[in-house]
Amino acid sequence: MTTRPLCLIVDDSRVIRRMAADILIGLGLSTAQAEHGLAAVEFCRTTVPDFVLLDWNMPEMDGISCLRALRAMDLAPRPIVVMCTTESGMSKICEALESGADEYIMKPYDRDVLLDKLAQVGLLERT
Repeated sequence: MTTRPLCLIVDDSRVIRRMAADILIGLGLSTAQAEHGLAAVEFCRTTVPDFVLLDWNMPEMDGISCLRALRAMDLAPRPIVVMCTTESGMSKICEALESGADEYIMKPYDRDVLLDKLAQVGLLERT
């Protein structure tokens, strides 16, 4: 029996977290959720996810600060981080990628968009 990849969904919207979890579970991943960046960093201190779906705009700790904190941690293996946000400016996309994001998707997204990104980062195969 193989272990299903673990995805940490980080978003301040409970509805978005639930929608993302439904998609990811349907794609064969297991999920955990955090309502802001600080909770995500705390989660990663004890459990290293394979994949982090990270919103940008959140209270407590925003996504870019969370991303930088995660990349500063000695996490093994290094989780794949995909920023998921309404921030569409090229400067924001560059900032996320320069801070260590592996990919970037725009809200709203659907199953196919998420599946494509998971395939691009090598976590799932596109079927």
